[in-house]
Amino acid sequence: MDLRLLRFFVAVYEEKNITLAAERCFVSQPSISNAIKQLEDELNTTLFERHKKGVNLTDEAHYLYPLAVRLLSDVNRLPSLFQQRTECLPLRLGNFPDLSQTALARVFRCLQQHIPNLLLELVDHDAPADARLTLDMFKQDDEIFLPLWEEDYVLCMLPSHPLAKLDKVRPEQLHQHDFIECPPCEAHQQTIGLLACDGLAVNLVAKAEHKTQVMHLVQAGLGISFLPTGVLETATELVTVPLDGPRMFRRLGLCYPANKTLNPALAETIKALSQSGRR
Repeated sequence: MDLRLLRFFVAVYEEKNITLAAERCFVSQPSISNAIKQLEDELNTTLFERHKKGVNLTDEAHYLYPLAVRLLSDVNRLPSLFQQRTECLPLRLGNFPDLSQTALARVFRCLQQHIPNLLLELVDHDAPADARLTLDMFKQDDEIFLPLWEEDYVLCMLPSHPLAKLDKVRPEQLHQHDFIECPPCEAHQQTIGLLACDGLAVNLVAKAEHKTQVMHLVQAGLGISFLPTGVLETATELVTVPLDGPRMFRRLGLCYPANKTLNPALAETIKALSQSGRR
């Protein structure tokens, strides 16, 4: 259907007069009359009853009017909608699993506040991406790491565990306790190394690739483990005890390419996160 016919119809409907509608649309009166006749033929209905002083609106005209107004409004919005899409800044961001949900929300809130036209796409940590939210240990040689927050490792266990009543736990107190290991974890390797230096050892009962999996095994009562505070935010049923020894923590932030031109979205992201971190 010719949208011009709907525009003429709306003008006649609102003016209730073909002459006034023609003046409003900057066309001749016959053009308006012919357009209305064509529209009525296409819809196979009568929209106006003509008389000397103007037109009367039929029930069909009342039914068509809001539909026509909405359709014309949608058509008029199309250019601005595509302009908005053109102005969007797309950013594909890799997301390491087992990160603090609170810290992640704070990062995303910062980006939303500083880059309102950001089009954010979150993908798996190892998927192709413009940048990655990850641990500093995963920074590659051709990347820059922008630190954003740190998470301390604490010993976690069920409330019924013998160590749950301690304010702090010394490494030697872990001797022979059932322990759940996360093989890629530096904190776990550090703990096991400290014990080995004194001829002590934990009793390894399970392994898991991700920190959340370790947390689930602890919740199931299989043993104890060291986990970062960010992962334990939702584990309200577990007891946490800090280690009385060298600080164990992990540093998290944004990894992005060092030797290539940054796209506009990534450049704005780095700027926003850098400014947020200085506050």
